[in-house]
Amino acid sequence: MKWFHKKVQKTFDRDRKQPVMHISICTGETAVGFKDKETGKFEEVMLIKEERDLQEFMKMYHIHPEEIKKEW
Repeated sequence: MKWFHKKVQKTFDRDRKQPVMHISICTGETAVGFKDKETGKFEEVMLIKEERDLQEFMKMYHIHPEEIKKEW
């Protein structure tokens, strides 16, 4: 018997939070998450090891690539 995992669609408050990709200058490590527009606090959602991880993040939250702000 095969087990199928339902993909969970998640939401975030687009008025209060901005999707952000944090990229380390030293190591190149990349993490994506959300930055609060008022406080500037970054909430990491997942570590990006390959392009497929980024695609999964965008699909999970219904985000287009141009919406993600990059920060170093």
